[in-house]
Amino acid sequence: MQILGTGALSKMHTELADKVVYSLMLGDSQITMNQLLEKRIHIRSLGEINCLNCGKKTNKSFSQGFCYPCFKRLPQCDVCIMSPEKCHFQEGTCRDSDWGERNCFVPHTVYLANSSGVKVGITRGTQVPTRWIDQGAIQALPIFNVQTRLQSGLVERIYGEHISDRTNWRAMLKGEVALLDLELKRDEMLEQCMAEITALQDVHGIQAIQPLHNGKTLAIEYPVIQYPTKVVSHNLDKTPDVEGVLLGIKGQYLILDTGVINLRKFTSYQIELSSE
Repeated sequence: MQILGTGALSKMHTELADKVVYSLMLGDSQITMNQLLEKRIHIRSLGEINCLNCGKKTNKSFSQGFCYPCFKRLPQCDVCIMSPEKCHFQEGTCRDSDWGERNCFVPHTVYLANSSGVKVGITRGTQVPTRWIDQGAIQALPIFNVQTRLQSGLVERIYGEHISDRTNWRAMLKGEVALLDLELKRDEMLEQCMAEITALQDVHGIQAIQPLHNGKTLAIEYPVIQYPTKVVSHNLDKTPDVEGVLLGIKGQYLILDTGVINLRKFTSYQIELSSE
């Protein structure tokens, strides 16, 4: 096999096209992953993990790429990242207020997506449609523009009382996902949750939480030749050598004839990627 690249693993870059185009940076090499479809590839873990922030060697990756001290210290690893409604900036306890202002006090989008059925989610406005692709959504629809991450989390929590905020990753990878009328669901959910949304607007201002009534559903197609009938996961911590024919890419997963691997899970792992 030919070595295509060696270096710290990071999530694949994506580009929206007829079918999503994936590329992977390893060291100085940029690898177009779509070109490896139907080829046998080999991923070898080199046995070293370097913190995404400080670069120090760590025996275990926390929060997808950090050493434990950075995980405990950095604002991007705080509890409010996974649960935005728990933002504690106003209490003066943000781990890094400058980081918080740059990343949390910026426009966010609340959306409906269809990865394994309808779900609600949030993302920074600049991460549309990247966030949807990373989740393996086949459809996505923005439903609110909001001014801050906290406000987006509060809207998401209201909707989360009625629909899921999670993806069934196994169903997503099997490709057994039916198309949905997200625009109809948007209208139904807004009517159902309007009283609670109005209450939020009374506190934060109407301009801070704006429903999007006329958005159109974005359809997303992935470079997949064949979906697995049974999802078996590769784990570089248990098996440092992963090999198989690449049959597809969806979300941040490589679909091989030997199983699937979530590359994002192994962020900061030093690996070598080869192909026949």
